[in-house]
Amino acid sequence: MRDTCLPPQAVSAATETAGLEFLPARPRGRALSRLVARLGLLACAGALAACVAPTPPESPTARASSAAIDLPLADPTIATSDPVPAARLPSNAALARDFLELSFSLESGRPLPRFTRFEGPVTISLSGNAPAVAQTELARLIGRLTREAGLPVSAGQSATNHINVQFVPKSEMRAQVPNVACFVVPNIADWSDYKQNRRSARADWALLQSRTAASVFIPQDATPQEVRDCLHEEISQALGPVNDLYRLPDTVWNDDNFHTVLTRFDMAVLRATYAPELHSGMSQPEVMAALPGILGRINPAGGAVTHLREDPTPRTYVNAINEALGARSNTARRKAAAQQAVQIAAAQGWTDTRAGFAWFALGRLSMNDDPNLALRAFLNAGAIYRATPGAGIQAAHVDMQLAAFALGSGRAQDAIALVNRSLGAAIEEQNAALMATLYLIRAEAYEALGARPQAAQARLDSAHWARYGFGSDAAVRARAAEVAALARAGARVN
Repeated sequence: MRDTCLPPQAVSAATETAGLEFLPARPRGRALSRLVARLGLLACAGALAACVAPTPPESPTARASSAAIDLPLADPTIATSDPVPAARLPSNAALARDFLELSFSLESGRPLPRFTRFEGPVTISLSGNAPAVAQTELARLIGRLTREAGLPVSAGQSATNHINVQFVPKSEMRAQVPNVACFVVPNIADWSDYKQNRRSARADWALLQSRTAASVFIPQDATPQEVRDCLHEEISQALGPVNDLYRLPDTVWNDDNFHTVLTRFDMAVLRATYAPELHSGMSQPEVMAALPGILGRINPAGGAVTHLREDPTPRTYVNAINEALGARSNTARRKAAAQQAVQIAAAQGWTDTRAGFAWFALGRLSMNDDPNLALRAFLNAGAIYRATPGAGIQAAHVDMQLAAFALGSGRAQDAIALVNRSLGAAIEEQNAALMATLYLIRAEAYEALGARPQAAQARLDSAHWARYGFGSDAAVRARAAEVAALARAGARVN
């Protein structure tokens, strides 16, 4: 499920899609306005900080959202640090544990009593006022699902085993599910059916015996990147896992919302979900008994499936993150909740993305009243992400935020170095809005250094990605204006 979170200042609908806001809290499905935080006398801006709002009734599964923060730059390793370790499939022992936790729980923590999937070929179709990009992105996604996961999916509409992707006016979606950007529901034919039966047993994932139908709902005015991101997560959850896990670094099934397209890990889990040894109705022990053979075939380098220590995420951590990044509490309570999440991570001995995300949230909420704490929190998050295989996109978002501040504080060379360090991950992740913003920062930084040919090239590079990421010319101009304002602030410092 992709949720929206609406802290006191919400951001431009165009930038929400990207997960890169310079200004404040961004839901990925979205609401609007801007804040420029000040550090001393300097107006500065940061970017993405993921945020999670409380989920609606647990029958939908949807994608989490992201928000923005402002942080100063103090990273002495920007030009010399090692790249983030490449993502690889985990050991088969870890993959088995992840598979079971993804497949036998809902995002709320509610256990699922049985394994379910579609049995037989699955068709997927679009309905409603679908934007033109939706057909292209759906075709690409179906191609990937068939090639990389071996799934029996195709475009079309069948009487059974069908996924309907319906585009609905955002206002109608907000009226029914205020904090959700896009989501999927089982056994629902269309939006009218959902409104009538959203709270019924028919739409309850935990009561399914097998999957025969599902509907994905996406706002019809979503940006191209948002359409793609919703298609990837919601269709994959219609087909496979309906859970999201904060501890997984390299998946769209994580409510930190950094990854936006299906990863190699996701494809491996989907391939295992549709292995011939499995079928709907199996219990968790029955699935576990079949996994060694399945994973040995899918991931032959992964070794034996041995017992691993369980590593669940306590609900206290999830609740603290929801409180910290939701809209229902005042700033003091939200900051206290972020500190609680950091403390829980430390007590658990975590050094994974859960710890990074807790620090990330604390930095965001400390910016206005304690910039030194914000700096320490953000750099802690960045250090964790840079040490975590598969967290390159998380580290890239950190670098983009720091590059924005460097530009605004007159440190153009630092801004360029941070942009250069983060571009590879942004390109690999196909995050157009992130790439467009990075190139805008690079352009303004080169302009500040008097390197006009390089600045012009960076603007061309940004334009190549900006419309896809931000959705409209007005949104593109607004983002460019924000970056230009940072550059002007940096010029005044110098």
